[in-house]
Amino acid sequence: MFGIGLPELMVILVVAVVVFGPERLPEFARQAGRLVRQVRNLANSAQTQLREELGPEYADLKLADLDPRQAIRKHILEAMEDDLVADPLPAFEVLSPNERPPYDHEAT
Repeated sequence: MFGIGLPELMVILVVAVVVFGPERLPEFARQAGRLVRQVRNLANSAQTQLREELGPEYADLKLADLDPRQAIRKHILEAMEDDLVADPLPAFEVLSPNERPPYDHEAT
């Protein structure tokens, strides 16, 4: 979650207790919980509204799909797969035990 480990979380908790005091800390935690819940509900409703506006062909749309990095990665991987399907590896000839491989003067 946000790249915060247990030691960082403990430091944040100690600073919060020192700054806000142990009496007011539970109320601030409740407010923070309400804020997170409201933001989550807002994101879910925006996602639902976006799906409804775009139509049935985008029914499986996720907000993570709108991340440009994910979209580029997805399209690059699809293009690479298409290239592999369209142009498979060439077939190699198997040489007999005493046969020498062909020599290309231009390649060396």
